[in-house]
This record gives sequence, C-alpha cells and structure tokens, in this order.
Amino acid sequence: MFRWGVLSTAKIAREQLLPAMADAENGVVSAIASRDLTKARALADRFGAPHAFGSYEELLASDTVDGVYIPLPTSQHVEWTLKAAEAGKHVLCEKPIALNAKEIDQLIEVRDRKKVLVCEAFMVFYHPQWAKVRDLIAEGAIGRLRHVQGAFAYFNVDPTNMRNQLSLGGGALPDIGVYPTVATRFVTGKEPVRIQATVERDEKFGTDIYSSTKADFGDFDLTFYCSTQMALRQFIVFHGEKGFIEVHAPFNAGDYDHHRIELHNQTHTQATVFRFPGTRQYRLEVEAFARAALGGKDPVFTLENSVLNQKAIDAIFRAGEHEGWEYV
Repeated sequence: MFRWGVLSTAKIAREQLLPAMADAENGVVSAIASRDLTKARALADRFGAPHAFGSYEELLASDTVDGVYIPLPTSQHVEWTLKAAEAGKHVLCEKPIALNAKEIDQLIEVRDRKKVLVCEAFMVFYHPQWAKVRDLIAEGAIGRLRHVQGAFAYFNVDPTNMRNQLSLGGGALPDIGVYPTVATRFVTGKEPVRIQATVERDEKFGTDIYSSTKADFGDFDLTFYCSTQMALRQFIVFHGEKGFIEVHAPFNAGDYDHHRIELHNQTHTQATVFRFPGTRQYRLEVEAFARAALGGKDPVFTLENSVLNQKAIDAIFRAGEHEGWEYV
C-alpha cells in the first residue's frame, strides 16, 4: 500500500484528495502536516491517519510516508516539490505546479536524480470522459475537427482568498485557464502554435480576473474565456465537419452537471449520450499515481506535459500585453 502524506490542511485536500486517498484501493493516509499541529491532528483523526506533524519538514523527514500531496498556495509549489523530492518522496502537486514553464526544469532534474515520481495534479487527465472524447475524435466521429470552444468561470472577490492574492500566485489563468488548454491538448494530441489574448486584471488585487483567448493549433482553433468574477459556468465543445461533441461538466463533473458527453451528428437530428455515473476522478488520480510510483505502467501527467501546458499559459499572459499573435 502506498502511504500518503499531505502538506497542509487546505480545502481541496479536505474535500477532495483526502477522501479519495482514504477510499483508494492501493493507498492509505499516513500523515498530515500543518504549521498548526492542532489542525494537523484534527484532520489526521478525521481520516484515520496515524501521524500528525506541526511542520512540513517533519513530515518530509518521516519514514512513514512514501509520497506527498501538496495543496499549498501556488507560489510555494516549486519550493516544496523540490524539498519533497530531495527528501526522496514521490510528489503529487496541485496545479499549477509552477508559475512559468522554466521553473519546471529544476523539478525534472531532481525527479530524474532522485528517481522519484513527480506529477502535476490534473485530475481531468484520469476521468474516462476525456478518454472517450479523445477516442471519438480519433475515430472520425465528428470528421475533421475545426474548432474547440470553452469557458470556466466562478465569482470570488474575497481578498483573503489565495486566488485573489498575486503574491501567492492567484489569478484566473493559473487556477482555471489551465483546464481548457490541457483538455484540448489531451484529446487532440496537438500543441498550440500561436496565441491571441485579452487579459484584464483587478485594480485592487492585481490578479488576472478575465481573459479571452484564441489559440491556433494549426489544424483547428481553440477559443475560451475564464474568469474569477463572472457567474459560475463551465463548458467545452469540439466542433467538426461531420458533428460535434459537447462535454457538459468538463472539469468538475458532478458539481456543475452530470458526468456526460453528447455526440451530435452533422444535421443536429441525432445525439448519442455517453454517461459516466459514479466516476470519482480524484480517486482515479491518486490510484494511478500510486501504482506508477510503485513501479506500475499507468499513464500519469508527466512534468514534460506540464512544461507544454505552462508554455501555453505563459504565452497567453504575454499575448495579453499587446495586439496580434504571440508564439508559444
């Protein structure tokens, strides 16, 4: 069994990853660390973890942990991923794993040198609905793909929330703009060549709160918008010459809508619905990661993949500073 340690008592750990680890068929929650030992002990008791630590360093030094999950503020992801890997721990780090693509190079170096698994936590990579979209496109179900359109938005103006703190790596693109990009790259196997974008920042927070992006993938375009100050919404559509595929809850399946995708024909007279009831993408993620860390052959979201995705996000930020195209 893979023994998990968690650095911090962050909300996503409490609500998503720790329940997934506790239910996983090949792992157990072994330790929780927090700068507040009382919080660490309370969360450890809640999930049956035998160990609680009052510092992250103590957890990394413990021989009761095989790998760690890092849900710290974005600005701390590289620092603690490096420390965990140097300590010989496998690392699943919450997205985005870095704030620019160049930062990931040092993570690749320590991963290879310490012979540990280091992955960015893109849970969508493990959801079967995305594998189905990929297969439908590859099989020619919608003919030639011409356009992908998507959106991801929510409303949050809490100044204490890390998503609204520039110093902690907050902003819409790092938090949610990564999803339309990674999903499109995954199902098509293609990379964006050049990008146009509009990026708006909050006058008080300094974070990007809205962006509208057009990415040229050579054979097709991706357009999407994301925002931290718009009504809650997410969708993505893959539109081809012979039909289109609509993913109804692309990134938080089960929260925004049911786990389902619809394949429509060219004349919009027939639709085939594919459902994925009961799918728990976070559990699939931690189980696949654990199997790979223990020597299995499960596909995982590699750091090389992270570099490519982050290069696209970096290009969006650059494109937002001027008119015209920015090359990825």
